[in-house]
Amino acid sequence: MRAGKEGAVPPGRRAGPVAWVAAVAILAATLTPILVWWLTNPPDQRMVDLEVYRDGGRAILRGAPLYEVLTQPPQLLPFTYPPFASLLAVPFTVISWRAAQWLWMALLYLSLAVAVWYAFRPLIRRAGRWAPVVMATLIGASAWLMPVFDQARFGQVGVFLMAMCLADCVPERTSWPRGMLVGLAVAIKLVPGVFLIYFLITGRREALGNAVLTAGAATLAGFAMLPHDSVDFWFGALLEGGDRTGAVNGTTNQAINGMVSRLYLPDPAGTLLWLALAAIMAYAGFRLARRATLLGDELVRARPVSVRLDDRLGDAYTLRLAAIAIVGLLSVLLSPVGWIHHLVWMVPVLGALMGDGADAVRRRIALGVWVAFLFPLPWWGAKLISLQQGLVTKIPGKIVQDAFGLAAVGMVALLGGWLADRLATAADRTDASRRSAGVDTLSV
Repeated sequence: MRAGKEGAVPPGRRAGPVAWVAAVAILAATLTPILVWWLTNPPDQRMVDLEVYRDGGRAILRGAPLYEVLTQPPQLLPFTYPPFASLLAVPFTVISWRAAQWLWMALLYLSLAVAVWYAFRPLIRRAGRWAPVVMATLIGASAWLMPVFDQARFGQVGVFLMAMCLADCVPERTSWPRGMLVGLAVAIKLVPGVFLIYFLITGRREALGNAVLTAGAATLAGFAMLPHDSVDFWFGALLEGGDRTGAVNGTTNQAINGMVSRLYLPDPAGTLLWLALAAIMAYAGFRLARRATLLGDELVRARPVSVRLDDRLGDAYTLRLAAIAIVGLLSVLLSPVGWIHHLVWMVPVLGALMGDGADAVRRRIALGVWVAFLFPLPWWGAKLISLQQGLVTKIPGKIVQDAFGLAAVGMVALLGGWLADRLATAADRTDASRRSAGVDTLSV
């Protein structure tokens, strides 16, 4: 039997009206409380980053210096993105603030749906006619993860960028030149640049070239349309670091730099420790991501053509997803500032852990990770420290305050080590069973 179109649902397993109605009901039940909560909270606390984008768009329309603009009190937030990003914000300046909030929320959850599709594709495909129900449940469950929850709170771009990177990197084939979406993401915000390293170390040279060309073209477009602002950003605002992005030692900074900064070591000891830990994390993380990717590539090559579709949507797909999730986590851990809402990469982490849902051990681990990220653990740690009861509260408080960052480090090791080994071992057992049963490439 020849494989059909990638991702297609076999006839007889397509979703019916009941499944679609149930899916809509689940989405309404899970997303409505979030929308009501964040679209009705105090105006000066509502989607403050979207306000930054809109103010950036307004600044270029009226010819004001982009990197001197601040939002209204009490936030007084500056624009911190490349000039190209401000051009994309212009459409949000020609509609009302209320309409901009609703449009942003709609785009946010549409992007989350794209991310969930790529992150949980084997599980969704396995659900057959109930796929809409499963996908709606996964979207709702992902929306309540603290990083995604905060994306809605602040009106952030993290989910958009994650969806672009997943769509560009995870599938075996794309309908566009692979690397183009990553390049666009880099032009919007520099942090996805870690995927350029991923393309390089995994031998995806064409994707690397496409990404660099796209990012370069978008950046040059920014220079052409906003020459003065481009100079201000690349030779000024970009070098200001924490002075523009916020307190590096704040609880919400779960990057390695944030965790080290909260140790309050004297300079240059703190900086040297951060650089050393970041270098170790980068080496280990990229090495694990490369290993997972190459294992997935090997599984695809080792399978007969007639069963390659199932392989792509099975262990090989999960290995590629795990690699991309690792690189996404590195984008947060290695950055000078990695806010809690940047850890939306826990969505593909959960997808890689879950796989098609057939492995009970992986299901339990995924459930535990999901539950942990439902709660504001770092803030609980900060509160514990504030009790000022000596080492009794300070040491456990510090650990809990860094909980999400430490969990991200743990997930890099778990995905690139334990999960990759588990999937490789399972593949070896399957191949051995095929050989013992007398099944070879020509007889499948």
